[in-house]
Amino acid sequence: MSKIVVVGAVAGGATCASQIRRLNDENAITIYEKDRDMSFANCGLPYYLGDVIEKRESVLAIEPKDFKDKKNIDVHTYHEVIAVDSQAKTVTVKNHQTGETFEDTYDYLILSPGCRAKSLGFDADFIFTLRNMEDTDRINDYIEAHDVKRVLLVGAGYISLEMLENMYHRGLKPTLIHRSDQVNKLMDQDMNQVILDAMDERDIPYYLNEEIDSIEGHDVTFKSGKTESFDMIIEGVGVAPNSEFLKGSGVERDDKGYVPVNEKFETNADGIYALGDVITSFYRHVDLKAHVPLAFGAHRAASIIAEQLEGRSEIVFKGFVGANIVKFFQYTLASTGVTVKDLDQFDYDVVNHTSNTHAGYYPDNSKMHIRVYFEKSSRKILRAAAVGEKGVDKRIDVITMAIIGEQTIDDLTEFEVAYAPPYSHPKDIINMVGYKARNK
Repeated sequence: MSKIVVVGAVAGGATCASQIRRLNDENAITIYEKDRDMSFANCGLPYYLGDVIEKRESVLAIEPKDFKDKKNIDVHTYHEVIAVDSQAKTVTVKNHQTGETFEDTYDYLILSPGCRAKSLGFDADFIFTLRNMEDTDRINDYIEAHDVKRVLLVGAGYISLEMLENMYHRGLKPTLIHRSDQVNKLMDQDMNQVILDAMDERDIPYYLNEEIDSIEGHDVTFKSGKTESFDMIIEGVGVAPNSEFLKGSGVERDDKGYVPVNEKFETNADGIYALGDVITSFYRHVDLKAHVPLAFGAHRAASIIAEQLEGRSEIVFKGFVGANIVKFFQYTLASTGVTVKDLDQFDYDVVNHTSNTHAGYYPDNSKMHIRVYFEKSSRKILRAAAVGEKGVDKRIDVITMAIIGEQTIDDLTEFEVAYAPPYSHPKDIINMVGYKARNK
């Protein structure tokens, strides 16, 4: 029997503990979570705030008592691990409800502390960030208690875009500002035009290359000199890893505070694993480091760590592909593979194709634009991006599997589509990319 301590009880930590228990009834498993809640659906929070998901319990999966009853795993919320000694194999824990600090020992330590939302530093009770269920409840309560109408979204990443859409869906009046003209940074910037189009269609104000200069009362003055009044501000200006507690622990961190792991999700310290948003890993299809703070990686890591602890050393992580997707009103934007910034490390070419999503004679058609980058010498697919109203997820998932299967750009001609007029063409968009590539 091993004694296992897990730091963090959201997606990565709770799932990993569950997977360990699934494979082993004997291990003693304890989870320390510094916040109030465990195992909530982080990605669903904007949709709950937008009343798309109506029931709060739909995004709050399980309580610690139920986790103990069902899985025999001890979860201590409001308990923060504030230090780790990798030599002595101990953690120092602070109980935020009592103020007590104590030590616990471990045979294996699993780090899943996640990241925290950055803030611009303005001090006002109507400014919020969204990272956990407590943030969600505070935002929801404030909207209801103060009859909020006008909401300023700061930033243009996933959180800000999803919150803007959901505040609009809730009947509020959102405005977006972003400090540069580069929105939704995981996408090719020209393909993000639909984001601006969707806001224009709904008369939603947005200001790029804009920042907050000062706040007085509810009046916000921007760097441009413009002043407007808002009932609420939601900041989505990036995240930082919750890894300060590892200082002096012997666990390596990079210059940004993220924890490097290998194919087994091991850190450099004996018996210590890490997963989730706090880690850096590597790509599957190219020799580059990767930081992919998305749900798939946390869940895959949870399973692999559990297998490793059971001695199944042959089960390892083969690397990220980097598939990601976001919905913004009627549009879907998705990409897979290396980032646009990483492309400058390759001698590559690119194929673009735009067409209707399905057979032209079938009603309710819409356009899709797909772009695929490939290495000239090997014809290896490096990256793909797609935008449209329908079918984007399917095409990006197909290309993700092509990358995993080490298919070349030319092999896309062989993709056998499940064809019927409502879904595709006999010669699918994916096929057309392959045919176009043959001319390059």
